[in-house]
Amino acid sequence: MEGGDVRKGSARERLLEAAFRAFSEKGYLGTTTREIALKAGVAEVTLFRHFDSKERLFEEVLKTYTFLPKLKGIIPEIRELAYEEAMRIIGLEFLKTLKEEKALVMIMLSEVNLYPEKVRTIHHRFIDEILSTLSSYLRDLQERGLLRDFDPSLGARAFLGMVFSYFKAEEIVKGRDLKEREMEDTVDGFVRIFVEGTKGR
Repeated sequence: MEGGDVRKGSARERLLEAAFRAFSEKGYLGTTTREIALKAGVAEVTLFRHFDSKERLFEEVLKTYTFLPKLKGIIPEIRELAYEEAMRIIGLEFLKTLKEEKALVMIMLSEVNLYPEKVRTIHHRFIDEILSTLSSYLRDLQERGLLRDFDPSLGARAFLGMVFSYFKAEEIVKGRDLKEREMEDTVDGFVRIFVEGTKGR
C-alpha cells in the first residue's frame, strides 16, 4: 500500500481513499482523523463535515473498499448463470479481494478484539451484510427449486468461510504469495464440494 497524499477526486472520495490507506497501514486504532485529513489534503473539520465520526468513516471504508460492494454488484449479473459457475465467480472474486486488500485484512484481524464497542458493532454488521447478501442469493435458488432445503445463512457462512480460511492459512500464516492458477484451482475444488452438498436432486 503506497503512502502519500491523495489529491484527486472530491473531498469525500479523497477522505475515503486516505482513510483506506491509513487503516491498511496503521489500523483503525493507530490512525487519527488528523492524519487522514492530512493525507486527503483537507482540513480536519472538513473530514467531520462529511463523516461525523471516525467510526462512521471506518464504516464507509468497509462499504466502499471491501468485498461487500463487489458481491452486491456480482449477484444481479450471475442470477441466470449455472449454479456452479455462479459460485465459482463469487468464490474467486472473494479470494482476489482478500489478496488485494491483504494489508487491511491482516491489521483488522490483529486488532479486532481491541476495538471499542461501536467499532466492533460496525465490523460485525459488515460481516453480517456480506453473509446476508449471499444467503439471499441461495434462498432465491431454493425458491426456484434448484437447491435442496438447508439454512441459506449457514450455507453462505460455510462457503465464504472455506475461502477465507484458505486465504488466511496460505497468505497470512504461511506468508505465501498465491498465484492466480492456484487460486482458481482451489476455488473450483471448494465449489464442487459445496455444490454437491447443496444442489437439488
